[in-house]
Amino acid sequence: MWSVILPSGVVLLVLATALMPYPWHASCEVRWQIPTSCEQFNSRLITQMKAWEGDSLCPTTSPTCPKLPCGQNCLYQVTEQEDLAITGTHQTPVARYIDDLKFALSDAGSGSGSLCSVQASSSARAWYAVLDFSTNYCNLRNLVDAAGISTLAGFTEETQDSVCTQYSSRDCARF
Repeated sequence: MWSVILPSGVVLLVLATALMPYPWHASCEVRWQIPTSCEQFNSRLITQMKAWEGDSLCPTTSPTCPKLPCGQNCLYQVTEQEDLAITGTHQTPVARYIDDLKFALSDAGSGSGSLCSVQASSSARAWYAVLDFSTNYCNLRNLVDAAGISTLAGFTEETQDSVCTQYSSRDCARF
């Protein structure tokens, strides 16, 4: 009996991995190299998260976006801040799902310039969340874009579908 069950299980696992190129839970992991000190990154990110607290900035529908969501630059909250770590949450404006955000910073500068290496993650709190229309990626990217961090000369980003749900189909203007 095990001679049938075990090979069948292996085949199903291989098929599932091939058909589901994303993490099994809606989430995203990103690595950034930022040409500034971690202290500056920390300050800019916290300032941006606080600027987007509450729901007063949550967008509504418009002729250019007739169906929600029409952006999610609201409902961020800082839950803990240390020199080299930031944790927080983002709540989606429509359904009010909560995603947990983590930023681990490490100074990577040498010689003449500052460089901060950041390991960022966003993960849906809902246990049943699988696909997210790249919301977890956008939770992270929207912050560094609005804080002016992603436009710094030398900024780099590393992620991919296997660690970031629906990254290749992202639309951060909407999600």
